[in-house]
Amino acid sequence: MLPHAMENVAAAAAQALEWPFFDESHRALHRRLAASLADGAGGFPHELPPQASRDDVDAQCRRWVRALGDAGWLKLAVGGKAYGGASDALDTRTLCLVRETLAAHDGLADFAFAMQGLGSGAITLDGSPELKARYLPRVARGDAIAAFALSEPEAGSDVAAMRMTARRDGAHWVLDGEKTWISNGGIADFYVVFARQVEPGAAPEARGTKSIAAFVVDADAPGLRIAERLDVMAPHPLARLAFEGCRVPASHCLAEAGAGFKLAMRTLDVFRTSVAAAALGFARRALAEGLARATSRPMFGQHLADLQLTQAKLADMALTVDAAALLTWRAAWRRDQGHTVTREAAMAKLAATEGAQRVIDAAVQLWGGAGVRSGHTVERLYRDIRALRIYEGASEVQQLIIARELLK
Repeated sequence: MLPHAMENVAAAAAQALEWPFFDESHRALHRRLAASLADGAGGFPHELPPQASRDDVDAQCRRWVRALGDAGWLKLAVGGKAYGGASDALDTRTLCLVRETLAAHDGLADFAFAMQGLGSGAITLDGSPELKARYLPRVARGDAIAAFALSEPEAGSDVAAMRMTARRDGAHWVLDGEKTWISNGGIADFYVVFARQVEPGAAPEARGTKSIAAFVVDADAPGLRIAERLDVMAPHPLARLAFEGCRVPASHCLAEAGAGFKLAMRTLDVFRTSVAAAALGFARRALAEGLARATSRPMFGQHLADLQLTQAKLADMALTVDAAALLTWRAAWRRDQGHTVTREAAMAKLAATEGAQRVIDAAVQLWGGAGVRSGHTVERLYRDIRALRIYEGASEVQQLIIARELLK
């Protein structure tokens, strides 16, 4: 990182906070978090080396959860003051602001914060008082790691193809099937799991969402095992889970048949916009790194920034960042006003993730050979951004959602 790049990121974000989507509490929150990241006052971990092992990544993720919990930031990812949350309802703009700021600093920091929110979000939205009291305070303190288990080997974007089943057996539910691409898989203390509810002895539906239910499953539940740890280009804890006669107390059912799918979508409606904010954080960092390089790199007797081709590239990068920011903050603001934001969230995620990919690629190009060197900031960003165009709904799915909303 060249000097002042992160200062430029913080300054650009602070300028955006002058827009009418925010109030003073959001601006104060950003100042506190940016200052903590800048001076290390929050006790935050240092970046991992580029060739970190899986054990290193797992340990670093745990350290981030611990540090964010100790510093009080995880309270923002949990709803309900009685259960350790900063407020009674999740504030979408706050979630987005924290994710944008953390992502610009370290992709794994953003991941750790986001998964505490997503993994426990269904409990915040629909959990019984007993479940909220059991799980949410531990999530807010960083004492327990949460995970959201929706995707399956043949049911990722197509949730209606879900095959995992849940059958009632007295005081328990019995879960059978697999989940895959589960973030925090292997290190989570509990999983919010979605399965197709079936009557004992009956065959499950082949397709559809009306029978989907939701459950909270502790990591040590009998019949749950980590079938495979998955390694990806931007390392973070990820796994395939196998449920083989996994017994879950009946009180751990979050939503029975018919309500589970709606709960999953409500949870994603909150956090899909925050994915756009994370992409925005990556893009802001890439723009700052590209600008620093262009203004300091000698080129043909002048600086790289003096070339018109470079100026055009920087202009396109800045335009893309601001357009993504406007769409992201519109979606977050509208949800906080109580509106349904299915279309707005899809637009924000699509524009921010696709745009960030272009901005980061441009920053790599400005850095030239150094930009593809393992461990360089823009090389790390290049790996970090790619998954965001897939998870919580691939870009093509967002296009379908937007079109469907237009055609209603």
